[in-house]
Amino acid sequence: MTGSLHPRGTHPFVRKVESIALFPLSEAERAALLALPMHVAQFDGSQDIVREGDRPSRCFAVLEGFTAVYKTTRSGKRQVMAYHVPGDVPDLQSLHLKVLDNSIAAVSPCRIGFVEHDAVRALFQAQPRLLGAFWRSTLIDAAIIREWMLNIGRRDAYARMAHLFCELMTRLEAVGLVQDRTCSLPMTQPELADALGLTPVHVNRTLGSLREAGLITLRSRRLTVNDWEGLTAAAEFDPTYLHMSSQDGI
Repeated sequence: MTGSLHPRGTHPFVRKVESIALFPLSEAERAALLALPMHVAQFDGSQDIVREGDRPSRCFAVLEGFTAVYKTTRSGKRQVMAYHVPGDVPDLQSLHLKVLDNSIAAVSPCRIGFVEHDAVRALFQAQPRLLGAFWRSTLIDAAIIREWMLNIGRRDAYARMAHLFCELMTRLEAVGLVQDRTCSLPMTQPELADALGLTPVHVNRTLGSLREAGLITLRSRRLTVNDWEGLTAAAEFDPTYLHMSSQDGI
């Protein structure tokens, strides 16, 4: 895995697989993941990585930064359907669905690792347990979409935003990117509005309410959770839908 900035065994890509697999990874499986022939590229914030209608011959892993899965209406209104964090493979479905039905953009400056489909298929043939782990990953992506539908459709703005923050903290914790209950949150308020089905003005007011309640601090695009129990209660957050091997909380 060329271009890695992470020590062996702590790379977010490996940590992500370990967090969702139903078995401890063997040394051979870790080595196979790290040996994937990967072309690493840098993307600026708001730059598309893949677009709806593309017919890709490769998929990609997020190595650093955040990406957003989104669709737009003909009038240009955008709905973000999921965020992906380091370690995730947002477009694994392109192995079997030849035409992409969504776009994926960098939210922040990102390092993206592209792997040809044939190399992924060879990995799964050589390490069949990893095939099951990645199939599980796509099922978890679907579970996240279902939870987002409930979040946007039935929770009020306060609970909606609290839930998003709980999810991101939990997922980032799984790949070792939370320290002292603090993580990166690079999204602008308009970008959060696209994810939460709110206006930017409503996002601003809701962030203020979460701050006033003492639940969070948001400064310089860094989110700190001051009261994890209070935030999860406000969100009605149950991490079961993330299906992680360990869900001990932040």
